[in-house]
Amino acid sequence: MAPPPAATPALSATSLIRLLWLASPALPVGSFSYSEGLEAAVDSGRVHDEASATAWLLDQQALVLARAELPLLAAAVRAWQGAADGEGKGEGGDKAEGIEALNDWVVLTRDGAEARQQTLQMGRSLTDWLRQRENDADLQRLATLQPAPTWPIAFALAAARSGAPLREALIAFGFGWAENMVQAAVKTVPLGQSAGQRLLGQLADALPGWVEQALLADPPQRQNFAPVQAILAARHEAQYSRLFRS
Repeated sequence: MAPPPAATPALSATSLIRLLWLASPALPVGSFSYSEGLEAAVDSGRVHDEASATAWLLDQQALVLARAELPLLAAAVRAWQGAADGEGKGEGGDKAEGIEALNDWVVLTRDGAEARQQTLQMGRSLTDWLRQRENDADLQRLATLQPAPTWPIAFALAAARSGAPLREALIAFGFGWAENMVQAAVKTVPLGQSAGQRLLGQLADALPGWVEQALLADPPQRQNFAPVQAILAARHEAQYSRLFRS
């Protein structure tokens, strides 16, 4: 007889609230000011209606969020949890070095000035927000990362401190991304609120599968390769009229 499946850690009400807080558009990190190349895609005509916006964001979810951000976040949460537990080995050496290596990976894989600006600015803002609530050795370590704490690494520490299971932390991160991108699409395409909700529903339906894949990913499998998005993001730097910073 096969052994029973391992029990899934329970998500407490406190942990759930903390995850909802981290995923909320009200979190003061400035995510609303970035479209991650979507505004340039609209300007180029590649995105012009609900169907093309849906295709664009589903592709971005599969190519960037699923292959880079979610596996990176999973590794970073584990590294922060290991540091808290006093464990000695992690990706890139000991836990502190592992966190530094993961932060470096984020910076080095941003393929344009705007993408780099976004992850550094949002990472700094979340670090400042966390330090206003409490300031211990892990937060001091986060604040000293160079050239700055990046958004996934700062989010990973906040998620690790929430006490939530890793799977739920990745879902919160992915849903926060989806909600922000849908709001960018509503403003730039533009789309109506009903169309935005349909788009959000499709991104939400696809998210659990990408999270499961990220939980099993090995470090060499992580990649951030979306050349069309990178080209459009570079063009956005000189775009004549802009609502967003990326």
